[in-house]
Amino acid sequence: MKHATFDFDANVTAFAGAQTYLPALDLSLVDSTLQGAVDALLLPGKRKAFFINAHCCNVMHRDRAYMKAVRCADVLLPDGIGVDLAARMTGQRLAGNLNGTDLIPALLTQAAKAGKSVYLFGGTPGTADAAAATLIQRIPDLQVAGTRDGFAGAQNTDAVIADINASGAHIVLVALGVPLQENWIDQHAHKLDAQLVTGVGAALDFLAGNVSRAPVWVRRARSEWIWRLAQEPRRLARRYLAGNLTFLARAGVATLRRVSAASAMRRTLDVTVAGSACVALAPVLALTAIAIKADSPGPVLFKQTRIGHNGQPFTIFKFRSMVQDAKARRAALLATSDRDGICFKSKSDPRITKVGKVIRRLSIDELPQILNVLRGDMAIVGPRPALPDEVAAYPARAMQRLSVKQGITGMWQVSGRADIAFDEMIDMDLTYARSRTIMLDLTLIARTFRAVLSGRGAH
Repeated sequence: MKHATFDFDANVTAFAGAQTYLPALDLSLVDSTLQGAVDALLLPGKRKAFFINAHCCNVMHRDRAYMKAVRCADVLLPDGIGVDLAARMTGQRLAGNLNGTDLIPALLTQAAKAGKSVYLFGGTPGTADAAAATLIQRIPDLQVAGTRDGFAGAQNTDAVIADINASGAHIVLVALGVPLQENWIDQHAHKLDAQLVTGVGAALDFLAGNVSRAPVWVRRARSEWIWRLAQEPRRLARRYLAGNLTFLARAGVATLRRVSAASAMRRTLDVTVAGSACVALAPVLALTAIAIKADSPGPVLFKQTRIGHNGQPFTIFKFRSMVQDAKARRAALLATSDRDGICFKSKSDPRITKVGKVIRRLSIDELPQILNVLRGDMAIVGPRPALPDEVAAYPARAMQRLSVKQGITGMWQVSGRADIAFDEMIDMDLTYARSRTIMLDLTLIARTFRAVLSGRGAH
């Protein structure tokens, strides 16, 4: 079984190589934006890439050959709302919906710029040719090395392999449908010279115009499956209605079996503490909001992108403690940081408002993060979430602090907060990641109250 991993290779841009393990599927899938996935797929080396959706997971449970092919693939790409819902069962959020119909054109656009060619294999007679014509029209610089249908053209496997290799194609798109295309790739990809071989399902049909895509607003609502069902109800009813329910039920049972008791207890602790804090601190939250509005112009809440578990970005909430143009003035103040290393902190930061100094001193500015905890972005206890540019500058060792969910409080927060040097902070976070227990979390929560009252390192 593969567990959650993160590619810390500094040469891979924007977490392009990130993968996350989904207990509900017992699979590790790419966790990246579409552009990040394209970058990763076009890196040097040979790889097999498959798209995984709810239907694929259902097929896995009745087709052992297909299950083997999926588990032997180099790259698995999450496709569709079903997989996203399976991830959310364990509080995970995938960075993107990497369906083939969107990803393949983006992949080939970038491949064309790099001088890489593509071979289209599959579909009814004429489909691959029509898809090739559409791609050339959309991507004028694209080199289509060859095409072959998935019926008579697929009968002689040796001839197919010889034709693909003779074409010199760098990328091979196989459109034989699930599970035939994945099984074919698993059995024959090692005989191909191409760098990337991937199963693309109905992508060639979409490109050829055999099947129409849903409007953009339907796709954004993650409801393209409803559009497809309306087009072909007789053929797709079983897959999308009974199949989706079966998938979600199976994913739910698998999640309950695979999520550890400690994880369940930790999430229960997070929700209990955060929910209780919302109620108990309601007067403080309201008075703080009023004071911020009265003190300076701007919104009450400050929202910022931070990097969380496994390198996944999320929006963090804080009470605004600085002037509105604080971000624009940050670069000019970096040299005044009181902390050694990457993370910027300054006791005399001129951007901090009068109310901001008070709520920072009492750590009230951090209280809106209880919303992040309830949403599942953060935990009560864990390493503090860093800015994207700070993570980009991390040494490889520091990236290990992303192996656990980021938190409101933790070991370095109760030991001096901003007075702790960067390297020492990393040591503490890595120690926590290696040895965290429910009892340790409870101890750190208790020590947080003392740290807040002392005010040490709060600025």
